[in-house]
Amino acid sequence: MGQKSIFNKVNLFTGLIFNNTVDIEPVVSLLKKEFSLTDIISDQFKFDFTDYYFMEMGKPLKRQFFSFSNLISPEELPGIKLRTNEIEEEFSISGRRMINLDPGYLSDANVIIATTKNYYQRIPLNNGIYAHMEYVIKGKNLNLLEWTYPDFRSEKYMNFFREVLLLYKKKIILKHKGER
Repeated sequence: MGQKSIFNKVNLFTGLIFNNTVDIEPVVSLLKKEFSLTDIISDQFKFDFTDYYFMEMGKPLKRQFFSFSNLISPEELPGIKLRTNEIEEEFSISGRRMINLDPGYLSDANVIIATTKNYYQRIPLNNGIYAHMEYVIKGKNLNLLEWTYPDFRSEKYMNFFREVLLLYKKKIILKHKGER
């Protein structure tokens, strides 16, 4: 019989999709206040892999990722997604989102994004939030899945997550040293 154990801490990140005309600094400041300082920030990438957000947010759109310095428990992800949904509403104008926030985490095994949309490959977590796995991690390699989003297949995104993985492994080593 398996023994109950505590989940390892994971590295929180969020993806931010926004229109060129939006000042994201107030959003980023609020995210830092809510979750912790950032330790890795990606470049701003052109977001044109889908037109899903164009009607609501206009175009051109960009995406930027932020990795947070404090590790979290994976069980916190649904609550974090609910909070980022509230932040999206706070920055909405006339019922239209100006930003889209996609929180997720990186562990030593995978990269997970929280979503409110259910599909066959997603796992229900809590309070209407599902886990969507983008990558499986084996050693230092990020492995794509059948359902990995097209933008997450890009080398630019994968390079960001490789950086986060290296830093995450350092954080885990430091955490273990601190527990001795």
